[in-house]
Amino acid sequence: MLSYLCSRRKIAALSIAAGLLMSLPALAADGTIKIGSLHDLTGGLNIYGIQQAQGLKLAVNDINSEGGVLGKQIEIVEYDTQSELSKYTQYANTLLLKDKVVAVFGGLTSASREAIRPIMHRAKIPYFYNSLYEGGVCDRYNFITGASASQQLGVLLEWAAENYGKKFYIMAPDYNFGTIAATWIHKYAKEMGGEVVGEDFLPLSASDFGPTLRKIQQSQPDVVVALPVGANQTGFMEQFAAAGLKEKIGIVSTNYGSGNQQVVVSPDAGEGVIASQEYFHWIDEPKNEEFKKIWQAAYGDKEPIISEAVDAWNAAHLWAMAVEKAGTTDAEPVIDALESGLSFEGPNGNVAFQPGSHHLKQNIYIVRGNREHGFDVVKVFKSVAPTYEDEVCDLTKDKTISKQFVPE
Repeated sequence: MLSYLCSRRKIAALSIAAGLLMSLPALAADGTIKIGSLHDLTGGLNIYGIQQAQGLKLAVNDINSEGGVLGKQIEIVEYDTQSELSKYTQYANTLLLKDKVVAVFGGLTSASREAIRPIMHRAKIPYFYNSLYEGGVCDRYNFITGASASQQLGVLLEWAAENYGKKFYIMAPDYNFGTIAATWIHKYAKEMGGEVVGEDFLPLSASDFGPTLRKIQQSQPDVVVALPVGANQTGFMEQFAAAGLKEKIGIVSTNYGSGNQQVVVSPDAGEGVIASQEYFHWIDEPKNEEFKKIWQAAYGDKEPIISEAVDAWNAAHLWAMAVEKAGTTDAEPVIDALESGLSFEGPNGNVAFQPGSHHLKQNIYIVRGNREHGFDVVKVFKSVAPTYEDEVCDLTKDKTISKQFVPE
């Protein structure tokens, strides 16, 4: 175990190995350990899915370059879920029944997670969900490396209240990510003596935000919490700026930039937007500089690295550490090892699984959009715990729980 941890960071060896990255899926099946990859490589969500898959491949290449796990190389079995919910169910079953994988990594939206999670729970296979989300999931076979709402929204809304005011307007997608996140916003606003003065839940297909902008103008909030997903977010930011609302109303988001939306929007639309996540390309962390060098050697530097890519990188390494500690890829000993307090120095700082909730304690960064299509770090919150998940979920005491808790 000690040699595994010490050798993890051999940057020169990793840079050489990165050139072999694209051959990973072609590894011979004999003697390899298979893991599954379910990401949106095509379709509207591929702005996230491509980098998620790349982060997983880069991590596996890293681990394989140091001898793999248990003396064997890891093989990724990858399926493109094409930004279609039905594909998650189809390929999750294929990974289990045909490919016989020992762990699965994937999903972006909460809907995709909830398509995969019950399948993996019934099969008793560890499933790693590598994306920020609305929080509350409690399942022995599900491990979450993105930030939960209780980590992101608490610090973000506190910052927004101090800098803009306590009257909030919610603009969110009409599915569990948006509706549950809104519940959190109501909760935090009430706790800080603020209020939600309006809210709008829109389908993922929405592109005309004129009606929402008129509602915002009528409600006169101090700050808009904008949570659209994918291309919808760039459209909303552009229309919000064009309506002249940025001059009067603050705008914050937990997912802006997670798909590099800041690269696409105009400088006028992107400047000043506040976001909070567990990772941004521009953060000042020692391992981040090493990680960016490895990433750029494999993929180039045409676009910034997103948080979901780092979530996948961290997940693969934590799984590999657990396998080494357990001495097997069998699910139950590996899960026990993951619950033993494993931690890893990732590009976003130290991350550590909370044994009871299967969420990571990790840093949360608040950033401000600039005119160069990037972000400036405003504030860093170190080792933020998933407080709500730790409160409602203790899988070390009850291994049978499989549900998503929602704040009252």
